[in-house]
Amino acid sequence: MGRLIYGFNVSVDGYIADAHGNIDWSEPSEELHQYWNDFERETALAFYGRRLYELMSAYWPTADQAPDATPLIVDFAHVWRQMPKVVFSRSLDSVDWNARLERGDPVEVVRRLKAETEGRLEVAGATLAAPIVQAGLVDEYRIVIAPAAVGGGTPFFPALPSWISLQLVENRTFPGGTVLLRYEAKHD
Repeated sequence: MGRLIYGFNVSVDGYIADAHGNIDWSEPSEELHQYWNDFERETALAFYGRRLYELMSAYWPTADQAPDATPLIVDFAHVWRQMPKVVFSRSLDSVDWNARLERGDPVEVVRRLKAETEGRLEVAGATLAAPIVQAGLVDEYRIVIAPAAVGGGTPFFPALPSWISLQLVENRTFPGGTVLLRYEAKHD
C-alpha cells in the first residue's frame, strides 16, 4: 500500500495562492528547490487536477532547454517528465508526459490506486486535494511556510468535517525564513 502525501508552499496565513492565483511570493531558495526535486524524484505516482497539470505541462516539458535553465530547473524538468501522473479532468481530451487521464471520482480512484501502488504517492493542488483530505486518505502533510501573508486566496486545507490529529515528524528552516513542517496524520 502506498503512502499519500499532500504538500505545498503555503503563506503564513494558510494559502497556496493569493486571491488572484499568484504564487510569486513563494519563490523557493535553491535549497528548497532541491528539497522539492528530491521529493518528486522519489514519488511513485502523482495526482493532478486539470488546472495544475496545465500549468505544469506548459513549462516543465521544455524548461531544461531554455538557455538560462539552472541545474535545478534541468533536474526538475527531467524528474517531472518521467514521474507517473494521473490527471483528473472532465474537459481534457488527452494528456502527455507520462500521464494518464482519469474521469472518475477522485476519492475512489485515489483510494484504489493507493491500495495498488507501493511507495510514495502525491496529491498536487488544493482543489483536487480537498475531497481527498476530507475523506481522510492523506497520510502525511508537508507544509512549507513562506514568509509572506497574502490575505486570502486558495487555502491549503479545505473545510473539514472534523479536526485532523497530526504528529510533527520533521521541521526544517530554509534560507530566507521558509520553514518546512512535516506532519503524519494519526488515523484511528
